[in-house]
Amino acid sequence: MSQIIPMISSGTAGPLGVLHLPRVWLKASLHAAGKIHPDYTVGCGYDKMTTDALGIPWDDFYAFIKDSKPTYPQCEAWVKAFPGVKLSQADIYRHNQAILGYCHGDDTRKGILDSVGLPDDGSCNPGAVDLNNIDDWGTFHAQELK
Repeated sequence: MSQIIPMISSGTAGPLGVLHLPRVWLKASLHAAGKIHPDYTVGCGYDKMTTDALGIPWDDFYAFIKDSKPTYPQCEAWVKAFPGVKLSQADIYRHNQAILGYCHGDDTRKGILDSVGLPDDGSCNPGAVDLNNIDDWGTFHAQELK
């Protein structure tokens, strides 16, 4: 069974401009197919934060992904058509700022940095997007390149 690491960053947006939406599409798609790496959770954290910001219940989003197996453009089209979706420029801006401004707690930051051999001395950007990227890269290296 494949154990795929979702290598799209939370700092990536698709044509709609919503950060993390491409990653949540990938994670939910991999999870629905039984192919996501076991270290990755689905439907919480940034995933739920993103669907909540869009005004889409997580269960509806995941059911769409699981039942339809959409491409990313098909996912965005479904999001745009969702009744009551929140896609104003202000909604997207607030969400994107929340994604970019979130910092993990001290224990999570230290754990990620320790796992890749970096010191927790303040020299690394503390934002969760950057720390999650480092975590993804470390997991990828350990699984695929070691």
